[in-house]
Order: sequence, then structure tokens, then C-alpha cells
Amino acid sequence: MDITITKAKQVLGELRVPSDKSISHRSIILTSLAKGKSEVKNFLVAGDTLTTMSVYRSLGVSIHEKNGVITVEGVNLFGFKEPEDILDMGNSGTTTRLTLGVLAGQKFFSALTGDSSLRKRPMGRVTYPLREMNARIDGRDNGNLLPLSIRGNELSGIEFFNKKSSAQVKSALLLAGLLTEDKTCVIEKVKSRDHTEKMLLGMGADITVEENQEYKVCITGKKELSPVEIDVPADPSSAAFFAAAAAIVPDSEILLKDVLVNPTRDGFFRKLREMGVEVLYLEEREKVGEKIADVLVKYSPDMKGIKITKEDIPSMVDEVPLLALVATQAEGETVITGAEELRVKESDRIKAVVENLRRVGVKVEELEDGLIVRGKQKIKGGVIDSYNDHRIAMGFAVLGLISEEGITIKNADCAFISYPNFFEDLEKVIRR
Repeated sequence: MDITITKAKQVLGELRVPSDKSISHRSIILTSLAKGKSEVKNFLVAGDTLTTMSVYRSLGVSIHEKNGVITVEGVNLFGFKEPEDILDMGNSGTTTRLTLGVLAGQKFFSALTGDSSLRKRPMGRVTYPLREMNARIDGRDNGNLLPLSIRGNELSGIEFFNKKSSAQVKSALLLAGLLTEDKTCVIEKVKSRDHTEKMLLGMGADITVEENQEYKVCITGKKELSPVEIDVPADPSSAAFFAAAAAIVPDSEILLKDVLVNPTRDGFFRKLREMGVEVLYLEEREKVGEKIADVLVKYSPDMKGIKITKEDIPSMVDEVPLLALVATQAEGETVITGAEELRVKESDRIKAVVENLRRVGVKVEELEDGLIVRGKQKIKGGVIDSYNDHRIAMGFAVLGLISEEGITIKNADCAFISYPNFFEDLEKVIRR
């Protein structure tokens, strides 16, 4: 389905965007490993998270929904059942990589596949260290690409340096570490999102964290996890699209309610502030060990270009393409480097942003690991390709709000992956 977004006079209002995708995934996966019933409130119902729910049901976990509350009857660490068929991971890299950690230590055979996009995404970053833990995993490209097969095995703990600061890699190894007799440690130079550690700690796992010059998290396995109640906050990655809209559409102001502002996830908001945008955290509070706030964003006519480096990427990896679009309205150049991870997302997001910006009349330079955006450019408009990537579709919808001729987004319905009602919510806050 193609959608055209035209110029807006203002973005104004209050919104509670859908719940956090990362925490929603983990709320199913980790509670499945617990012994007993857990409850999840405000679960994100979207393409990727429904995939996680389907996969764990196929592994023998009873998951029910009533009056908006999800009940997960955890089967304990080794209570999963061998799936009768190949597990379909859809488009979800998080489901795939974290589940590899869970399945590596089970006492049965399983096989995983996914859609055409997911089958191109690198899994070696998880399968190779899992093999160091004695996991038996095979697949295309020596286990780097789906489909993958896993013959459950007795695992042993390792110490692993997480070079890419990938939260999915860290989480997979910690979950595998739960199934060993040993200690498993993951070390990062730049701390990646830490929802898995926080949730495991709340469930009684034997887990320790050290934050000195490096970030080090260790888990000792074979300890039973307790069931929990989880109330999922609003997703900062989804909120970012509306914050971006308020930042670039004249005379705009938006209040985004109940947003997760964990320091490993709020890099986009911090970078907007650095550009000169007024971003305020109101009513700061804590929920299930996570920092939450209502985020107020106001239009800024005097944004400045900034630099984004490798150290910035982990806390805003999903929002980097969106920041590049915002940068078209800033004074001077915005230089983004160290973002090579974007090339192996749902699409090659560096290429997708560069090609689509050029289609709507913007001058931009592509780098191997990022891009350079020149500011104060007019957005002519035109037709862009979403590449079936939800974040590309939603990002260019935001840019359409300041376009002269409107922007038509091909296959815009891919937004369902993380934000099923995105275009309806966008219409709620647009003033024409």
C-alpha cells in the first residue's frame, strides 16, 4: 500500500505511542524461562512481537490475553518442548537472536527460518560465540544465515568481548548462560541497551554488573527465575518520529506520554537537544527498574548540524536514519560516522536514506559507515521506496510534512512491524 504525506502547518497535541518493542520481546522470552505465571501489561501488539509470541507458543509455552493483560505460564529453564515444525521468525532479528541463546542449551532439535529480509541478516555474531559455549548450530554460510538448525547441547560459560556493542548478542549469551553450570560474562566498550540485565535482575537471576572503563555483565546459570509483573512503557524509537516532526514543522509542540528514557535508549532525544531543539523530560519516574518520562518537544528554527560518532550509535541505532532527515533542516553539515551496523538492518538503511533523500531533492553524501547531510535544504517531494523497512517508511512520512509537493511512500504498510497505527496517529497531531 502506498501512502502520500503532504505539507502540514503545525504538529500539535499529546500522544502515547505504542509500547516498547525491545521490552515487549523480552517480556515474553524471559518470562517463558521463569517458573510460574507472569503478567505483562501494555504489551506491544505488532508484527515482530506477535512473532515472538507465536514462536514461544510453538515451544510449549502457554500465553493468554485477557482484558489487555498477557499471562505467560513460564516452563522453567529446561521445560520447553521440541517444536513440531520449523520456527518462523518472520522479520524479527530480536526474536531470532535471543531465541538462539535459549535453544542452544535445550535437549532437543530445532530449526529456524525467516522472511526474505531476515534470511539476509547476519546471525554469525550470535552463532559463533554460542559455538564457543559448546552449542551445536549449523546453517547457510557456516551458520551465519538463516535457515539455522540447533541440536541442543550441554553449554559451558565463556567471557566474550561484544565488539559491536549489540544488545541482541549480549542478551543471547546471557540467556544461554542461564543454562550452564558456569559463569558467562559479556564485556562492552560502549554499553548497549540493558533491558535484559534489568529484567533478569528483577526475576532473581544471579547477575552482576560492573561499569568502569568498560561495561561488564556476568551471569551464573542454573538458578530458577521468579515470575514477575511487567508494565511496558512507551517506545522511545516510536516516540522519536513525533519528536522529529515537532522539531522541523514550524510552530509545533508535542507531549509524548510515558516514554522509556533509559540512557541506553534516549540518544536521539539527547542529540536533538545538542542540535538546539527544546526537549524536556517531565514527571520523571521509574517503572520496573526503567526510567520513564513525559517528553515535551518544541519546534526550533535555529537547529545546528552536529557530529554523530561510533560511541553515539548504540543508544540511538534505530533513530540514526531519522536524525539524518531532521538534519536537512539544520544550519551547516551533520556528519554521521561509525554507523555501519545500519547496512544490515531490515534494509541497508544508509543506502535507503541516501537514495530517498536524493529522490526528494536533497543533496547528501554517502559514506561507507554513514553519511553527510547538508542543512537548510528545501524538500521538493516525490516518490520514495520504503524498501519494506518500517523505519524508512515512517521517517520519510515525517519529512513529507515539510515537503513542497508531498512525499509518496511505496509499501508504507510495512510500518506494521513496529507501529501498526502510525499513520492514524500522525493524522491526529497534524494541523493543516
